[in-house]
This record gives sequence, C-alpha cells and structure tokens, in this order.
Amino acid sequence: MLELKNIKKSFNGITVLDGISLNIDKGEIVSVLGSSGSGKTTLLNSLLGIIPIDDGNIILENVDITNTSIQERGFNVVFQDYALFPHLNAYKNIIYGLKNFPNVSTQEEIDKLIDILELRDHLDKNIEQLSGGQKQRVAIARTLVMKPKVLLLDEPLSALDGIIKESIKKTIKDIVAEFNLTTIIVTHDPEEALTLSDKVLILDSGHIAQYDTPQNIIDHPNCDFVKDFILQQLYIKKENILNLFEDSHA
Repeated sequence: MLELKNIKKSFNGITVLDGISLNIDKGEIVSVLGSSGSGKTTLLNSLLGIIPIDDGNIILENVDITNTSIQERGFNVVFQDYALFPHLNAYKNIIYGLKNFPNVSTQEEIDKLIDILELRDHLDKNIEQLSGGQKQRVAIARTLVMKPKVLLLDEPLSALDGIIKESIKKTIKDIVAEFNLTTIIVTHDPEEALTLSDKVLILDSGHIAQYDTPQNIIDHPNCDFVKDFILQQLYIKKENILNLFEDSHA
C-alpha cells in the first residue's frame, strides 16, 4: 500500500536518511522508533512533503507521489502539540478542515467519529477546558474527518500519563481497525512502539537498524544497537516508574 524505495536525505552535506526502503500494508500500524538525531522527524516530514528527498521514491497505492504536493498526497498528521485553535471550541476544531472541503465527510460520519472518540460531552468546551487526552482525541478527530489515506502521529503519547495514555492507545487501535487506516507513529519510546504497532522501524543515524514485528524485535534483535537501545530505554523507563512509586510512598 505504501512503499519507500531507497529514500535519501542530507542537510549541509550531513546524511540524515540513508537508503530507507520498506513496505507498509494497508491498515497496518507502523512505529518509527529511534533516539534524537536518528532521522525520525526527517522521515516524517519527507512523507508529508514538507521537505523534498534527495533520492528515492515514495509509492502510495502504486502511484509515485515523490513530487506530489502536500495537499494531494492524502497524508494527514497529528502533531505532538496537537496544534488546536484556542479561539474555537472542540467541535469547531473538529470540522475546521471541512470549511474548504465541505463534501469530504457527511454529518453522519462526523457524528460517528465524535462518538467513537467519546467527545460528545465536550463539543462546546473551549480548548483550555479539555484534558490532555481530550485534546488528543479532538486532534485525531479533526484529522480523520478529512479521510486521509495515511494517518501520521508525531509522539502521540508523550504528553500523557498512566490511564489516559492507555486509553489513547486503545483509541488509536480502535480507529485503525474501524477504518482500516494505514498509520505511522513517530516515537522515541520503545514501550509505546512495541505495544501499539504491527511493525516497528528502528532507525540508527539515518539507517534501518531493524524493521520487524514487535515480537521478533524482542526475541531476535538483529544487531547490538537494537538490543542495547531497546533494553536500555525500557530499563530507564522501569527505573523512572520505580522512583515515582518510591516517592509516592515516602
């Protein structure tokens, strides 16, 4: 459904993406995982068309969209900071994109999204009245009413904690299943990538370190970098959780 062929990108002579090739099937959730500077954001911006690639091809549904404009790619993104309009209530944020494309979604389809995302009781609220999880749901709804072919999520869980984070994970999975929506998630958190995705792309300094199912990555890391990165990050997260637990019981 989505194919990347030998994607390359450099800035000022420094290679940021070096030969990224992979296939993503329709309806799959794929996480792009890596530390700061690994190339995650550059890959996201390249897919969106925000920055041009130096070499390679982006193929969507057997059509080469490498040089297609942002508006025509059929990709929509939910950014890390949600990018909601503070002067509009939740409902007006959700339908904002339909002002210029009123026939993309019917009122029935909008209502269905609102109910799936459990936003019915929050539509009249101003953005500052919403919790972090509610803001995330509004941002997802605003993106989905435009019926993207591919949904991109930039660090969707980074500002959320505990039960809210688990709720948003379930929401993302439910949305993907309901609409058979190809979804790419950019994250620095191995736990999120491994528990949320059908496949995980691990980047190391612009190269593919491993592209595989979560289970295979855990059971069969194909290089020391993958093994060390996954174990180290999960250990750090475990230590942070233990420290928080100890502080709360001090």
